[in-house]
Amino acid sequence: MKVYLGSDHRGYYLKEKIAKWLYEKEYDFFDVGAQNLDLSDDYTKYASEVASLVANEKGGRGIVLCGSGVGVDVVTNKFDGIRASVGKSEEQIKAGRNDDDMNILVIAADYTDEYEARGMVKAFLETKFEGKERYKRRLKEIEKIEANN
Repeated sequence: MKVYLGSDHRGYYLKEKIAKWLYEKEYDFFDVGAQNLDLSDDYTKYASEVASLVANEKGGRGIVLCGSGVGVDVVTNKFDGIRASVGKSEEQIKAGRNDDDMNILVIAADYTDEYEARGMVKAFLETKFEGKERYKRRLKEIEKIEANN
């Protein structure tokens, strides 16, 4: 599984900590940026790049950050095949992966410390989609909605 990571300036420092952790744990990941702190950058650039990569790679996952998490959440969910959600806790992330096959984790950098982020990332990457019939049925319904919009 390839993990794509992206953030604007408000999530930059936390993204760098997550990237270091992913590297130490030997995850296959690609950091789309920001590569340096730029107070004038926009989250739309990084969120759309991560979403595009995840949407085009079977089994790919993404992690995106901005201040509130809302901006990158909105952008990523505009892409067909993306199921992104703002992470609140490890338990919530596990449920999102298990039940909904969430493929992008959104982190609100202004409201999440490094310890919380690490726990959510770990839950996101280690929890499998259970694939119960009702969960698969719901994902098919989402695909129909995407095809008609």
